Amino acid sequence: MKTTRAFITRHPVLSYYALTFVISWGGILIVIAPSPFPPTNEHVTRLLPLVLGALFAGPSIASLVLTGLVAGRAGYRDLFARMMRWRVDVRWYTVALCFAPFLVSGLLLALSLASPAFLPRILTTNGKTALLLFGIGWGLVGGGLLEELGWTGFAIPRLLERHSVLATGLIVGFLWGVWHYLIAFWVISGTNAGSLSPAIFLPALIFYAGSLSAYRVLMVWVYDRNGGSLLVAMLMHASLSASSLIFEPLDFAVVPAVTYNLLLAAALWAVVGAVAVANHGHLSRPSLRTRAA
Repeated sequence: MKTTRAFITRHPVLSYYALTFVISWGGILIVIAPSPFPPTNEHVTRLLPLVLGALFAGPSIASLVLTGLVAGRAGYRDLFARMMRWRVDVRWYTVALCFAPFLVSGLLLALSLASPAFLPRILTTNGKTALLLFGIGWGLVGGGLLEELGWTGFAIPRLLERHSVLATGLIVGFLWGVWHYLIAFWVISGTNAGSLSPAIFLPALIFYAGSLSAYRVLMVWVYDRNGGSLLVAMLMHASLSASSLIFEPLDFAVVPAVTYNLLLAAALWAVVGAVAVANHGHLSRPSLRTRAA
């Protein structure tokens, strides 16, 4: 036990991600193991709430457990303080809440001029209020609270002690994308069981590998510049999750989905480049929080 705790103390981020994947992927595999593969639509619909519960349990439970093991009560006080840190410049709230919805909706509306396949879901559904409320709730609870309790609550501050904003964003962004792969593979396999062509996985692969990495770099930059507000990071994640659900068309064909995701990734990386230039290379230097310490 002492040896295990000593390893965790020396390698907190590695231990955190190992526990996160064990809880999330292990829980998912336990839930879906009795069902056939590829699953039917009925299996996906019936098991999805349990699968999502297992997925979100990983980063949140791992954060709470590792915080206690690594930092004890002081770690919990710091985690709670960062969650309650709301006195930040209003511009960071503007970035956190408005960037993703404006980018996603704007890109889809521009593409819809060429094809109605790109029309945002909120414009084509009959249940606009229900979609809007569910999307906001999904973003705040799933992505905002349960995920960021771990990614920004535990991993990012410790990575920023040794790495730049850019490196931290790339590390967390890559692992963030990989963390989604198992559930994405299972869901996509179920909804396309009649045709398991590799092409059907391309949109998700592009989004998780390209867009999430860029978005995470921006999230780390915002977190670093606003004094370490976990609340703002939660809102920025929530806005992306909500925007994806509210605006992205439900029945994207492969070609439109690939087109949209490639352009979204390109736009996000262009913003990362613009931020790097505007901030005179801050992304590639030690974080402001580390230098202040």
